[in-house]
Amino acid sequence: MPVDWVVIPMVTVLDRDELWRYVDQERAGLADLLEGLSPEEWEAPTLCGDWRVRDVAAHLTVGPRSHGRDVLRELLRAHGDPHRMIHDVSVREGRRPVGEIVAALRSAVGSRRAAPGTTPHETLLDLLVHGQDIALALGREREMPPAAARDAAERVWTMRFPPRPWPRPQARLVATDIDWTRGEGEEVRAPVAALLLLLTGRPEAARAWFRRAEEPLWSRAQCWLGCEPPTLRPTATHRTVHPAAAQATVHPAAAQTTGRPAAAHGTVHPAAAHKR
Repeated sequence: MPVDWVVIPMVTVLDRDELWRYVDQERAGLADLLEGLSPEEWEAPTLCGDWRVRDVAAHLTVGPRSHGRDVLRELLRAHGDPHRMIHDVSVREGRRPVGEIVAALRSAVGSRRAAPGTTPHETLLDLLVHGQDIALALGREREMPPAAARDAAERVWTMRFPPRPWPRPQARLVATDIDWTRGEGEEVRAPVAALLLLLTGRPEAARAWFRRAEEPLWSRAQCWLGCEPPTLRPTATHRTVHPAAAQATVHPAAAQTTGRPAAAHGTVHPAAAHKR
């Protein structure tokens, strides 16, 4: 049954104070969610390669503690491979007691430190998309503020350098809950959160948002994805992603089966390094 979405007119890109406010909100909300998980849920596989919920959560705690020297040290340890660096640091951090992971995420609320080489836009993008990765793995719904999701979608769409790791769709994307339109071609209308998840190679997570809007919208999205609606699989051994969002070019959190996640937001994401 169609859902009537309220359109929220706003400027497309958030200012710095707004960005950090949403970052704080996402960190606090994720900490609350994680705090109530059972031991089994912490070990639940995600569609981010071989990362479990605990590894994705740990990844989100690293950026605020990162320094340039840490990035260099971890990059050397990974033999100069930034993807391996991101993967290995996150898995290593994921071995910490879950209480420490939650405490680290909660202690980052109020921090205005972005990982070296990134801005608050990337920090917010990371939190929004990985928050959905965690929710999907747990079979839960997690809301995404439209203004925050639009800022993240705009960051992905306008990414020039580092190069965007996800191909742009051959479609006109129209957000139904906030003022945001990009692209040309077949029109795909959906909540901006769904469009963000499609833009970052996450059709599985996007599908739930399409279902909460209008059923026909998912069929239209399939046209430019070029695939059938993916079957969600409770395994982290591979990602069910269309070739247009191949594993090698999926969001940083999406570690491949080889243990090589794609570079975060298309950059060598220094958030993978941490102060030791």
